[in-house]
Amino acid sequence: MKKQAVMMLSFTAAMALGLTACAGGPGVTKEPQGGVDQSADRYAPVVVQSGFAEKGGNINVLMSADFATLDPGNSNYVQTANVGQLYYRTLTMAKETAGQPPEIVPDLATDLGKVSDDGKTWTYTLRDGLKFEDGSPITSQDIKYGVERTYARDVYTQAPQELNSALTDDAYKGPYSDDDLEAIETPDDKTIVFHLKQAFAEFPALVSRSNTAPVPKAKDTKQDYTNHPVSSGPYKVKSYDRGREMVLERNENWDPATDPNRPALPDTYTFSLSTSQSTIAQKLISDADANAITLDSNGALQVSDAASLNDPKIKERTAGGFLGCIDVLDLNTETITDPTVRKAIALAMDRESIQVQYGGARFGELVNTQLTENMAGVTEQISDLDPAGKPKIEEAKKLLEGKDYPKKLVYGYSNATERFKNVGTVLQQNMKEIGISLELRPIPAANYYSTLAGEGMPDIARSGWCGGADSSSVRMTVDPNLGPSLDGKTYGFSNIPRFHGEALSKKMYELRSATGTAEELGAKWSEVYNEVMATYPLVPTMHSYTNSVVGSNIRNAQVGYFFGAIDLNSVGVAE
Repeated sequence: MKKQAVMMLSFTAAMALGLTACAGGPGVTKEPQGGVDQSADRYAPVVVQSGFAEKGGNINVLMSADFATLDPGNSNYVQTANVGQLYYRTLTMAKETAGQPPEIVPDLATDLGKVSDDGKTWTYTLRDGLKFEDGSPITSQDIKYGVERTYARDVYTQAPQELNSALTDDAYKGPYSDDDLEAIETPDDKTIVFHLKQAFAEFPALVSRSNTAPVPKAKDTKQDYTNHPVSSGPYKVKSYDRGREMVLERNENWDPATDPNRPALPDTYTFSLSTSQSTIAQKLISDADANAITLDSNGALQVSDAASLNDPKIKERTAGGFLGCIDVLDLNTETITDPTVRKAIALAMDRESIQVQYGGARFGELVNTQLTENMAGVTEQISDLDPAGKPKIEEAKKLLEGKDYPKKLVYGYSNATERFKNVGTVLQQNMKEIGISLELRPIPAANYYSTLAGEGMPDIARSGWCGGADSSSVRMTVDPNLGPSLDGKTYGFSNIPRFHGEALSKKMYELRSATGTAEELGAKWSEVYNEVMATYPLVPTMHSYTNSVVGSNIRNAQVGYFFGAIDLNSVGVAE
């Protein structure tokens, strides 16, 4: 799941960036930094009040902005995936365990799928007793229809595409204009068969994506489906006042006997959707609402809140964990067209100061790559960025000598997150030193990623890529972030920097059909990633470690490796 809304496997989701559970990962500094724990396990996962199993009560989820969408067919956002696991189910599921990449487990399906000898056909059988919230049975046709909707890119602009790109039918345009998606067969109500272009070992992870959430065709209201998606999970939408409040209540037609993955402890979840991050942080720190949590990134904590985490009473209410999320600064390759100019901009960035705006080392480590050492076949990552994040101003100036480059640029940031504005202030000073004036432009949080995908994409923008299910695949980080469109003719829909170099994009397009072992393919994708990154379409910054304070009644609070926030599926409340 690629970003941070954070987008997932496509902006923000389902394929993993994997780091081990308790290690800091490569390059963790050990120097003292303002009293922050520098021991080897400072990034170890922390679960608050684990082992709780009582049902009942309400959890208040405090958020600074509304969900971009609740429609599973139009979502590449980890926040939607987090809440989505409460009201929709998929063929398989990426199940979270604190500090670890999620495990792919069967969900609607009875197993992880049966694959043909050539690896190109996957067959799934549905569990018995599956029902929608209205009591009607969930069938294989409902799952197929859910996938078909994601092909209607004129309707669902943020629909996840990784599953679609693996299937054989590239010409299909969705159920509103075409009759049938031939790449998927439903021989009976409980069987669904996927036909792939080539063998795809990670396919069980692909069908954990929201594409395979069942949608009853008769209840499809297109863009309005986001207001009340029909539940196949333990909760359903009771009320939803966009931008203000949403309440989820129990779905009486969900049968826990069909679902070993969701404990469904609270009776209700109440989401407050317009509380400022500073207010959220203070409410959680002061325990003003004992039933409260937040899904905001970094637990909505501000830089000034970091010291409070040392208070033993607050520390015992603070869940923590490394995420499968790496933040980057995207450089719009359509407006900053010269790779040398992009390199100069990248070298001028003071990423060490950017880390400070995130709250310092307590909130994660600086990285020079989006790839991690445990990805199968990953090769050495080459970067001219300073490992410690220090700017290289003089080198940047030399690169710009004799160049015709833009003297004014725009940095866009989500208006709900103060630290992203502060990152812009750092960049503003960095760009000034190399002769570029940088305008800081706030973007409404709820529309942030749709703005980046449209005509409003600024010259520089922050995004995050959160992996999920497959922690070993290089492709599932490189292709969504930097790869071409499904037909290879332009940049891919979740490729925020809009990178499309004729030779390199063609190489990535052809690699999609390549065969070989995971190690062999990983090495090839690593190689092309190095080549693309030499043109600086984006600049890696932070591999995040989230600290999220919860109310004193909250139990089983863990930071999801994929979600980058409290895992809604695990929490309970003691009242």
